[in-house]
Amino acid sequence: MNAFTLPEPMAAYFAAEHNAEALAHCFTAQAVMKDDGHIYTGVNAIQAFMAAASAKYRATSVPFALDREDGVQVVRAKVTGNFPGSPIDLSYRFRLERGLIASLEITA
Repeated sequence: MNAFTLPEPMAAYFAAEHNAEALAHCFTAQAVMKDDGHIYTGVNAIQAFMAAASAKYRATSVPFALDREDGVQVVRAKVTGNFPGSPIDLSYRFRLERGLIASLEITA
């Protein structure tokens, strides 16, 4: 595996995995997050979703690759938790703005 360093807001996102309040500080006020077929707009909606998902799935994410595609940074991570198909490799497509996450799309 190649060593790589994630940009700060992305590193903070993965480090705060089970702390919804800390995760909220990674996003812009009007951020948009897409996950599991749903769209969450704004920090409060993202924070509520992340808190519920953390409590339900207790998933842990371990990033293993970082690429850049079409103006976004794509992190691949192995995600293990209390859900069918665990573990699974997911893609996290981050668009950063002023040192924060402006959008995030999580896909298989």
